[in-house]
Amino acid sequence: MNILIIEKDVLSRDLLKNSFLSEGWRVLTSSDGLEALQKIQKIKVDLVLLDPMISKLPSDTVCKEIRKITNVPLLIMSSRSREEDIIHALNIGADDYLIKPIRINEVLARIKALIRRIERFTKKSQKVICFNQKSLVINFETQEVQVEGKSVQLTSTEFKILHAFAQKPGKVFSRQDLSYIVQGYRFIGDGRTMDAHIKNLRKKLEKNPRTPKYIVTKTGAGYKFNCLVDQAPIIESSGLLAESS
Repeated sequence: MNILIIEKDVLSRDLLKNSFLSEGWRVLTSSDGLEALQKIQKIKVDLVLLDPMISKLPSDTVCKEIRKITNVPLLIMSSRSREEDIIHALNIGADDYLIKPIRINEVLARIKALIRRIERFTKKSQKVICFNQKSLVINFETQEVQVEGKSVQLTSTEFKILHAFAQKPGKVFSRQDLSYIVQGYRFIGDGRTMDAHIKNLRKKLEKNPRTPKYIVTKTGAGYKFNCLVDQAPIIESSGLLAESS
């Protein structure tokens, strides 16, 4: 696995790098946003850790540009602990948020949980499923999604949430359920971070996110995927959404 660390502070960067190397992971490092984007364009990266306090490019720009290139897991490491900062990071494409000073054991645990989820996800998801007469098509092998025939780009976390919904249409998922499914641990707090992921997912899937037809809120309980699976919905796929035609 290739991990890219985007961190200005040398001590923090070296601590993370050495810890990851001891786990047998390959590590790339960068101290500025411009160099980081150049590396992502040239080298396959499986996970990105980003400290917003980087040089040359604003961290918001870096996050958005990363999302244009890849949907690999993106973890933000920041000393800013306000909930507004966490929500903002999720809104611009982050999958998780670590508050500094970081505890290396926690970082390793979160990354390993993500790896386990990705491995299970990949093994179980070699299919294409169509919903609502192909108005929504999900390719679990390539992680491609089409809405009304148009491709949409989801983050890793957004796709895992959609995957959970699509596997069990009609089931109500609590915020705790979804947090455990996508991150491997249950959230601590009022659930606004998961709400932010759902909000972003709705923006990409729904014609009118304020009156959603796919992901509906069940007050006091959580969220439900309100879709009908098409007849003969599961199609073995070699990676092309067109194969569901």
